[in-house]
Amino acid sequence: MKKIFRASLLSALIGAGAITSHCAAIADDVKWPTRPVQVVVIANPGGDTDFNARMMAKYFNEITGKNMVVTNVAGGGGTLAAEQVKGAAADGNTILFTHPGQLIVNEVAGLTEDSFETFDVACIAGVDKSAVFVASKQSGVTSMQDLIEKSKANPGSVTYGTELGNFSHVQGLQLEKLAGIKLKMVDGGTVSDRVVGMLGGRLDMGAISYGAVQDYVNGGQMVALGQPNDERNELLGDIPTLKEQGLNITLDKPYVVAFPKGTDPAIVKKMADIMKQISERPEYAEDLKKFKQPVSYYGTEEAKQILAKTREDFMQFKDALRQGK
Repeated sequence: MKKIFRASLLSALIGAGAITSHCAAIADDVKWPTRPVQVVVIANPGGDTDFNARMMAKYFNEITGKNMVVTNVAGGGGTLAAEQVKGAAADGNTILFTHPGQLIVNEVAGLTEDSFETFDVACIAGVDKSAVFVASKQSGVTSMQDLIEKSKANPGSVTYGTELGNFSHVQGLQLEKLAGIKLKMVDGGTVSDRVVGMLGGRLDMGAISYGAVQDYVNGGQMVALGQPNDERNELLGDIPTLKEQGLNITLDKPYVVAFPKGTDPAIVKKMADIMKQISERPEYAEDLKKFKQPVSYYGTEEAKQILAKTREDFMQFKDALRQGK
């Protein structure tokens, strides 16, 4: 019997065609932006979160004629960036660019008392569909079925590299639950640290953006076990989904645009409308291919539904995440 687990409503909304319509034109009566807008990103430069924020800023500048300035505030699992935006003036000139690893996992893990409701969510600007479960050649794991068989025969024998208490930890916990297996969870550090750990044989597997491991998969040092998407992300090539392998699981990481609480709803809506316009530009879609990411956009209400459902799903891992912290 196939087991089903969804980490969010993203695929369900797509399947149901539930993306609501938006006004074609941006409201002219909102005098925003009137000066440069600061986007505080919860991650260091160079990664997928930073890339998405910079793509948003690039086209925001073109559409509005005003500058959107990206500021990277890493640390504390994203709490430093969140605190900075939380304490900023609610005038529309400071925006948080984040994802469930900060907005939801930190809350569930007890790292912060804040939640996505602490902010005024504008939209989901994109969704990372580039993650793959990947195993090192030294692990001897050759497929997802092989992983399941080895883990059931000898629970805890396969080492899963993660950042304990963070989003990649949730991905591993979800895989354990769905497949009915027990992995050995090890804090392997950042993505680059985990890649090095797998190449060196210290870690057996992990959930990592395909762009970071593609060369090693093609070179035979690693094996791509499957992509946790509802349907194949064609930008990942012929890597099968977990669903195709009998594990009906979707693990999405949406990128969220949010303002300090109390921001004028008209400004929040205008930002959502601008992001929708950005998502409809063909050149934006081409840019996203650099991170093997298809275009995804969800307006304010859909975004709130997705985040609420994701928090509900993640709460079952509360104890494990708090032990990790």
